[in-house]
Amino acid sequence: MPPILLAVDKTYPKGLMWFRRDLRVDDNAALYHALRTCRQVVCAFVFDKRILDALPRADRRVEFIRESLVELATELRQLGGGLVVRHAVAEDEIPELARALDVQAVFANRDDEPAALARDTHVFGALANAGILFQTFKDQLIFERDEVVTKAGAPYTVFTPYKRAWLQKVDAFYLKPYPSRGYADALVPPPEALRAPVPTLRDIGFEPTNLGRLEIPTGAQGGAALFDDFFQRIDRYQVARDYPAVRGPSYLGVHLRFGTVSIRQMASVAHQLSLQGDNGAATWLSELIWRDFYFQLLAHHPRVAQGKSFRPEYDKIQWHHGKHADGLFDAWCKGQTGYPLVDAAMLQINQSGYMHNRLRMVVASFLCKDLGLDWRRGEAYFAEHLNDFELASNNGGWQWASSSGCDAQPYFRIFNPVTQSERFDPEGKFIRRYLPQLAKLSNAAIQAPWTASPVELEAAGITLGENYPKPVVDHAEARERTLQRYGVVRSVATRN
Repeated sequence: MPPILLAVDKTYPKGLMWFRRDLRVDDNAALYHALRTCRQVVCAFVFDKRILDALPRADRRVEFIRESLVELATELRQLGGGLVVRHAVAEDEIPELARALDVQAVFANRDDEPAALARDTHVFGALANAGILFQTFKDQLIFERDEVVTKAGAPYTVFTPYKRAWLQKVDAFYLKPYPSRGYADALVPPPEALRAPVPTLRDIGFEPTNLGRLEIPTGAQGGAALFDDFFQRIDRYQVARDYPAVRGPSYLGVHLRFGTVSIRQMASVAHQLSLQGDNGAATWLSELIWRDFYFQLLAHHPRVAQGKSFRPEYDKIQWHHGKHADGLFDAWCKGQTGYPLVDAAMLQINQSGYMHNRLRMVVASFLCKDLGLDWRRGEAYFAEHLNDFELASNNGGWQWASSSGCDAQPYFRIFNPVTQSERFDPEGKFIRRYLPQLAKLSNAAIQAPWTASPVELEAAGITLGENYPKPVVDHAEARERTLQRYGVVRSVATRN
């Protein structure tokens, strides 16, 4: 269906739309404002060397972006425009491109991660020196920064009252989509000298991954297909989301991360269904609100992204370190701790870049409170391996698990990996998927192989310490050590 063209007075002769983590045409705030206020709009994306140079040479996220850009470029061409894709330092390339195109304004959607804010400050200054406006818009969240605060004007640091205020404030205005296509007549192709296909992975120094074999859908079409699938089962989300062997989650995390779906569309559907009494939709909406919560926390407390605990007293904890600690961390990373649910979860992230949300909590608790390792080590590992990595949510989740964050679990709440396994993978289906060497064990023994009899282990072809490791720690003993380790927090709280 051709776009509906709407008549509107234009403010600028020409503008540049800078795509970043918003790789879609529909309901894109910055694109809408660019098209609505400019007579001509050229679109661009920059593979930012500052970001890419720090990544491993095979990275599913880079491949996801690249495949999504191919779809986006095709769609923009069909609408009469195109997409300039460059491999450069974005803070230098965008001002240079804006000057070369002779635009009066650059449009982009906001990103509140500290590195992104520093980049945008540089871009703003460079564009201002050239007499070019730089306009940014809210697009990746429903409420950002100071939009949901206490009556005293302070940011919330506890989730439940934040959620209550969020729900009281949200209405059709905040969930309304931006009709980008209605102004698509402003799209123009880039000048001939700037036209080129989207670069291949090798063009930008990367290698293909197993993204295709994993059948992870990319682009706006892939995001729409995943959401349509989730919509059919969203009413079961409240229960199904906790079981890693069940198709319970939405699997939309990577699409929210790179903006191949609209957060407004997601939240609008969930909100409407929740008002109709759909508990599954209400639970999923709560997860989206957690995402807003962590982003506003980062905006107000950027120190949490600099390795600082939100609760400073937790920085006094003496984490296990040294050669033995490094060995424990290596076992955790490789899925060789001897605790099947933990190991299967780590193999899942290593092989796919995805980890079930329940398991993220389990493995994080295990790292901090069974192995006694600094939560920052786990945070960095997830940052490198998760397809849907977002700094705010990742940091918030790890600080929650380690009890150092705002509204975190109490330090004495320590997940028992065996109990978690028995409760959420009772038949061992998830474990068997990633640890096939344990497949012949009974449902009870697969949760804790070291408790199986020698006869059962032999019948299953398992020799502990050879084809499956013995537990690297005893959970009960580790729990006592953790309570002692966190004693410094108790003493600080007592003095205060």
